[in-house]
Amino acid sequence: MRRTLFRLLAAAVVLCALTGCAGYYAQSLKGHAEILAARRNVARLIDDPSTPEALRARLATASAIRQFASEQLALPDNSSYRSYVDIDRDYVTWAVFAAPEFSLAPRIWCVPVYGCVPYRGYFSEKAAAGQAAELQRQGYEIYVSGVTAYSTLGLSSDPLLSTMLRQGETWLAGVVFHELAHQRVYVKGDSAFNEAFAVAVETTGVEKWLRATDNPAELRGYEAERKRETDFFALITQARDELAQIYAGSAGAERKRAAKAAAIERLRARYRRMREERWGGYSGYDGWFDGPIDNAKLAAVSVYGDKVPAFLRLYSLCSGDYPRFYAAVRHLGVLDPAERDKALTAANTCE
Repeated sequence: MRRTLFRLLAAAVVLCALTGCAGYYAQSLKGHAEILAARRNVARLIDDPSTPEALRARLATASAIRQFASEQLALPDNSSYRSYVDIDRDYVTWAVFAAPEFSLAPRIWCVPVYGCVPYRGYFSEKAAAGQAAELQRQGYEIYVSGVTAYSTLGLSSDPLLSTMLRQGETWLAGVVFHELAHQRVYVKGDSAFNEAFAVAVETTGVEKWLRATDNPAELRGYEAERKRETDFFALITQARDELAQIYAGSAGAERKRAAKAAAIERLRARYRRMREERWGGYSGYDGWFDGPIDNAKLAAVSVYGDKVPAFLRLYSLCSGDYPRFYAAVRHLGVLDPAERDKALTAANTCE
C-alpha cells in the first residue's frame, strides 16, 4: 500500500472515531483516552539519558520538524506533536470504507461537530473487522486500512506516535505538516476539500523542509514519488470514469458485473505497463494492485486525491505565501459546496 494513502487516511480516520453514539462512541473515546494518558514530553525524553539513542535522534528530528511547521509554514504553534506515545502495535486505528456494488459513491456517516465523512474509524482491528463484516452482509463492498496516525483537529494535544517514526524523516515531516494543516483550516462535512488542502500543505511543506535541511538526494526522491502518485491518481481516475459509465448504463446486474471485472483488469494492465515503461520497474504500488479492487477501495483513493492539483495551483497563485494561501482557502470554505468546488477550480487569483 502506498505511503501517501496511509497518510491521507490517517489524517481523517479519527474524525468519526471521536464522535458517534452508544458502543461505537465508547470504544473510540476509550482508545483515544488511553493514548492521551500515555503521553510523554518530547523535550524531556530527548534530555533523558535513559532514552535509547535511536529514539532520541528520531525525536530530535521530530522536534525540529514541529518547530519548522510553525515558523516556516505558519501552522499552529500549540502543544500538538510535542509529546510522544509508543503504542506497541503496527497501526493506531483502522478505517472502514463502504460503497454499493454499482456505485463509486462511498457510504457516508454523519457525526456532530465534524459533519459527514466517508469512513468509520476504530481503535480496534477486531471492531473494524466486525463493522466491515456487517456492511458486507448489507450488500456493500468494503475496504479496511490500518493507519499510522490520526488528528483531533486541535481538540486535544495530539502526540507523536511510534507508528509515525517508522518510515524516516520525510514521511514524518509529511504527517506532521498534514495533521497541523487540518488544525489551520477545516470545513465541516467536506472531506475531499479538507484532505486535498492538507496534502497541498504537506507536499509543499516537505519540499521546503528538504531544501532548508540541504538534503538534495532526499528531495529528488520525494519529487519522484510525487510524480508517481500523480500517475497513480490518473490511473484511478480513468478507471472510475469507465466504471461510472458502466454503472449508469441500462444493462442488467450480471452484465454490469462482467463489465466491471473487465474494467478492473484493464486498470491492472495499465498499471503494469506504467510500472515497466514509465517507472523503470518501481514496485511500490504492487501491493495495492495485487489486492482486491472494488468500489470502496477506489472511493477511498478519490476522496483524498481528486482536488490536490487545484489546491497546489492556488498555492502558486498565492506565491507560496502560506498565510495568504490559508486565507484564500478559508474564503472558499464558507461557500456552499457546489460553489466551493467551482470557485476552487476556476480560481485565477489568491483571493
